[in-house]
Amino acid sequence: MKRRPIFLLTVLAFGFAFLYVPILSMIVYSFNASRLATVWGGFSTKWYAALFRNDQVIDALLLSLKIALVSATIATILGTMAGIALVRMTKFRGRTLFSGMVTAPLVMPEVITGVSMLIFFLLLGKWIGWPEQRGFTTITLAHITFSMVFVTTVVQARLVQFDRAIEEAAMDLGSRPWQVLFDITLPVISPAILSGWLLAFTISLDDVVITTFTTGPGSTTLPLLIWSKVKLGVTPDINALATLMVLAVGAGVIVAGIVMNRAEARRLADERMAYRTNG
Repeated sequence: MKRRPIFLLTVLAFGFAFLYVPILSMIVYSFNASRLATVWGGFSTKWYAALFRNDQVIDALLLSLKIALVSATIATILGTMAGIALVRMTKFRGRTLFSGMVTAPLVMPEVITGVSMLIFFLLLGKWIGWPEQRGFTTITLAHITFSMVFVTTVVQARLVQFDRAIEEAAMDLGSRPWQVLFDITLPVISPAILSGWLLAFTISLDDVVITTFTTGPGSTTLPLLIWSKVKLGVTPDINALATLMVLAVGAGVIVAGIVMNRAEARRLADERMAYRTNG
């Protein structure tokens, strides 16, 4: 009986080491004074200074952030609407087709999605003259297409567990459907909506395959820039860039976790108060 916890702890330790030791080693070598990324030459922060002086990296980062913000926001709006429709409107003509179209990007290889989007944009440019060239708009539309499904899945899962008695009580008290949606439903599922937005933002920010097919000259995103640099060999400035991204993502996850935990605690408190009032 005593060996089992030791075995489980050992497996858990190896699992965490497998995941996080490479990231920690990358962070350590981002402070390497040597030009070789895998040879320690002393502690230095010069690669961070060189990174902030690199206009190519800054421009690629700003473009990636802009695309991720726009695509995640629009994908969250559309995904939330699709999730509500699939859960609440269980019987409407074409529901199976609509559900299949929404979830298709989830099971479709990214290469197929990228090629199909490329052909679609080329045909649009031939038929109506738009887009004239691939860039910010085409990348954003492609990212919305494949990230919306993740928002829909998260929102749909939350709505399945939603207690509809709260909505029915609000409607019995005279609230209209739109009031119930904005005053009850959306605030209750707001942690799922925020989770979906963060997921869509992350997926858009680090996408390479689909972006490769939908980008054009002068529209190099950060993942594409890193990929092109890595093919020539990892340099310490790439380690510095990756370290900053890890810190930014970690801070975002912590802040989002705090916000969602507070929202969930507030929701549970409101539900208990409502049950006590009705009881």
